Amino acid sequence: MQSSAYGASLAGGAFDFVSFIKQPQTILRFLGWLFSIVVFATITAEGYINPVTEKETKCMFAENDSACSYGVGIGILAFMACVVFLILDAYFPQISNAKERKYIVIGDLVFSAAWTLLWFICFCVLANQWSKTTTHDVPADAARAVVTFSFFSIFAWGLLTYFAYARYRQGINDFEQDYRDPASDHTTPYPPAPYDSGPTGYQQSPFPHSQQHPGEYQPPAY
Repeated sequence: MQSSAYGASLAGGAFDFVSFIKQPQTILRFLGWLFSIVVFATITAEGYINPVTEKETKCMFAENDSACSYGVGIGILAFMACVVFLILDAYFPQISNAKERKYIVIGDLVFSAAWTLLWFICFCVLANQWSKTTTHDVPADAARAVVTFSFFSIFAWGLLTYFAYARYRQGINDFEQDYRDPASDHTTPYPPAPYDSGPTGYQQSPFPHSQQHPGEYQPPAY
């Protein structure tokens, strides 16, 4: 019978906060959460400037509003995803259904891999647009912070992808180890008998040979 699945016992147990915050995934999710706040909050607060020649505000990255919108969108979604997956990680040991655990792990793996790629694209776009920025009244420190933490987010989500994949592989290995094909199982669930259950050879009858023919008459002797 399968006793564990995807890195945790199926029997469940009490929530251990100290062990939870020491897990690598918990630390990485917190870092990803923090990096996403820096990115979207910095762009929202300081990422739009009002050039002298323009009446409307423009993005500080070469006045490309799409670059700022992309960074804000990726950051907000990453922020919410980190919160959701942190809650699921805390609740994960309490889930006794292996199939539900599988769905959570697959969702974590797919989302982490996708956001690793999206953060990489975000970093490339913002770094490229920053290199094209010529306006001198742009908050340079804020722009560099956005680019830097976009770069850090690539590694945070890349490591989350690695741990999610490792947990997925562990779940598959647990299933393969506990599963046994009945067609190829030639073992018996019962121990061998300590003695033979049937006769091993011919045993002579306790009655004499003459008594085996009760129909034959013999006269009495006087």
